[in-house]
Amino acid sequence: MPTRKEYEEFLARVAKSTGLDAFAPDKDGLVSLRVEETYTLNLQYVERSAKILCFVEVANLPKDAGRAVYRDLLVGGLFGKDTGGGFFSLEPENETVVFNYLFDFDPAADPETFSEMLEQILSVVDIWAGRIRDDLIESGDERSGEAFQDADRLSDNSFFINP
Repeated sequence: MPTRKEYEEFLARVAKSTGLDAFAPDKDGLVSLRVEETYTLNLQYVERSAKILCFVEVANLPKDAGRAVYRDLLVGGLFGKDTGGGFFSLEPENETVVFNYLFDFDPAADPETFSEMLEQILSVVDIWAGRIRDDLIESGDERSGEAFQDADRLSDNSFFINP
């Protein structure tokens, strides 16, 4: 089973491949990378399962968000519709929607392939941010849609990984 040290060595190769020093994990093994002031991509190694958890906050929902938002998230979560194999969680205190994806960690993995997968995750997050915004606007909550005005800037994330 891969170790935390191998995870850190892998991230060093990813950092070298991308030219981004932000792939250095903190003392707990967490990597947090801000993308275009819109999203924060987080990576956490889960040693007991040899997986890398990637999670990104998608949106903060108003307490009175309409059914359409929750229905879309439920369909995405239960049936994997338009999630690319990821899943959603909802932080109950502040209604933050979080997109989660689990990578099977292989210390010999190609850093460029890993970077491409992170780009794909950000694309999925961007799509869902737009869907949630549209659901909120359709349900008559115009002010909630304003919170997503910057999400449209991430239509192409290739600048993020390969500068």
